[in-house]
Amino acid sequence: MLRILKGVPKSRVYRIVRKGEVRVNKGRVKPEYKLAVGDVVRVPPVRVAERGAEATVSAGLDAHLQAAILFEDERLIIVNKPSGLAVHGGSGVSLGLIEALRAMRPEAKSLELVHRLDKDTSGCVMVAKKRATLKALHELLRSNKGVDKRYWALVHGKWPSRKEVVNEPLYKFALKSGERMVRVSPEGKKSKTEYGVLKRFAGASLVEARPITGRTHQIRVHCQYAGYPIVGDVKYGDELADKPFAEQGIDRLFLHARSLRFVLDGQLIQVEAELEDKLSVFLDKQGN
Repeated sequence: MLRILKGVPKSRVYRIVRKGEVRVNKGRVKPEYKLAVGDVVRVPPVRVAERGAEATVSAGLDAHLQAAILFEDERLIIVNKPSGLAVHGGSGVSLGLIEALRAMRPEAKSLELVHRLDKDTSGCVMVAKKRATLKALHELLRSNKGVDKRYWALVHGKWPSRKEVVNEPLYKFALKSGERMVRVSPEGKKSKTEYGVLKRFAGASLVEARPITGRTHQIRVHCQYAGYPIVGDVKYGDELADKPFAEQGIDRLFLHARSLRFVLDGQLIQVEAELEDKLSVFLDKQGN
């Protein structure tokens, strides 16, 4: 489906399959149904915009993204995504990171997101230039330890040094408004995040989070469940506790995909993404 419907957001494709809109032999099938030789598959009509047709990248965004490229070769681009930019368009967002990169690189015919970051999370995002690279990186991500991902998060309170892991299942659900949320629940999928304290400040801790699994909103919900919500998290945080930080310039989610480390085709690739100025300036002011 993803191969046929290039340009359609993955979330849309998943929804089409989950709702039974894809028919096999004129009947509904569950998503886990395995196709057999001779099966006739009907894919519902989906409007796919031409790549780059609707994407207009401003000179400012173009310059910002060019400067934000941390690594690039013939297989892969790794970008330090700014907070506030979605990884792809959809749900009212016409231009995301992938659409911008496709417009900036019209000669690259197979640019695809390898993984996702929340819109308000900044930091390392991988974009594959080749389908073989996309497949190889997906295999590494599925192995849980194939890609070492580290995030920096500023959380409320004094995170205990002894609290090195949160191992709680996460369950996705939707509110009546349609907003997607996640909570810790025995009905959810196994989820594990390792934590370490980098620095402590008055009323807050800078922690490094290493997600072993890759669930939606995993780090944010595990921080909330542990009792130390991330500063600036409007979904899972503490609005009242956020106010003093907002007054000091932290008006966004303080979660940053700091580094990636993995081996691709025998080559070790390791990158670090710098914090945006407002975050680094805040940390510098706090001292040690």
